[in-house]
Amino acid sequence: MQKINDIQKAVLELGLDGWLFYDVWNKDPLGYRILDLDPKKLTSRRWFYYIPNIGLPLKLVHKIEASRLDSLPGQTITYSRWEEMHAKLRDMITVDSRVAMQYSPDNQLFNVSYVDAGTIELIRSMGVKVVSSADLIQQFLSKIDTVGISLHKEASQKVQSIKDAAFQMIFEAIRAGSPISEIDAQTFIIDEFSKQGLTCEGLKPVVAINDHAADPHFEVTPSANKLIKAGDRILIDLWAKLDNPKGIYYDITWCGYAGNVPPVEYEEIFKVTVRARNAAKALVVDRLLQGKKVYGWEVDDACRAEVKNAGYGDYFTHRTGHSIDVKVHGSGVNIDNYETKDHREITLGTCFSIEPGIYMGDIGVRSEINLLVDNQGHVQVYGDEQEKLLLMS
Repeated sequence: MQKINDIQKAVLELGLDGWLFYDVWNKDPLGYRILDLDPKKLTSRRWFYYIPNIGLPLKLVHKIEASRLDSLPGQTITYSRWEEMHAKLRDMITVDSRVAMQYSPDNQLFNVSYVDAGTIELIRSMGVKVVSSADLIQQFLSKIDTVGISLHKEASQKVQSIKDAAFQMIFEAIRAGSPISEIDAQTFIIDEFSKQGLTCEGLKPVVAINDHAADPHFEVTPSANKLIKAGDRILIDLWAKLDNPKGIYYDITWCGYAGNVPPVEYEEIFKVTVRARNAAKALVVDRLLQGKKVYGWEVDDACRAEVKNAGYGDYFTHRTGHSIDVKVHGSGVNIDNYETKDHREITLGTCFSIEPGIYMGDIGVRSEINLLVDNQGHVQVYGDEQEKLLLMS
């Protein structure tokens, strides 16, 4: 009941009457995580779980799957026919209630929007106002406690060391006259993750050179795999967490040049990217120091303005950053006013990336750090923040 009590407190603080969970065929992974339900258990019939702001929760389940929510507290109500389901659902929720569901107006926050339009229409037809559960989801899935902070910090030390080792290996191979490929470097990183007790859960790191780096989500394959040679521009984006259920991801991108003197344009673009990254970080730090609120979309605007002012706005083609928690792309606030407008507040315990990039022609640069707002409101960035291109001396 402790989690239920915590949810009820949060629901009350947001001025809501309850939080309604719904699923069939395991379509809502967020609900399963919040309620600690087994996602592998057969769910072929619709279920609803309503947590009112006061009182015991209510479970509405089909009679042939009557035990589906037995692990949760509350009263169980069963149905068979659809008319019966509608009637009992109507009895569960008071008319004119304001109820949160995994929904986002206009699908802006698509990473929390799992309830289908028809079900939203059904609940609204009962005189219930449906609002987004996005703020609740951030609080219960992406708020990082002291254990998580410690695991994130430990991951930072290991990932940074692996990044350094990867660049060193690439440069040493070039100097020895036996250059390695993008796949070779990627494989090295994955092997090091395993050796150091890290996991990327099968999402492989990016090692990309020249025109490959100009593709923000480049995926190296045997047919698209280049040797890394002298004079190449190198981008490595790697992410991992401790192989622990409570592990919090650490996700960074660094750029380097296989030579002593990088091309002027490449260095200029990298400097713009770093300025944009630092501007975004500064906004978060300054607002929190002043005790003021700061929202994901505002941080994206601050970052993007630096790139636009330098004349490269058309080449920054993705959001500034994403939520980080036990998933590399977490369920909390994204730093975004480009792909979506993320209106969520950056709150205590929030972790997210700041990763502006510029991609033009055969040049691609990105500089990525992780900001973690601790429970005292201090912004922590663990590990080095790249200010200059890594060079092969």
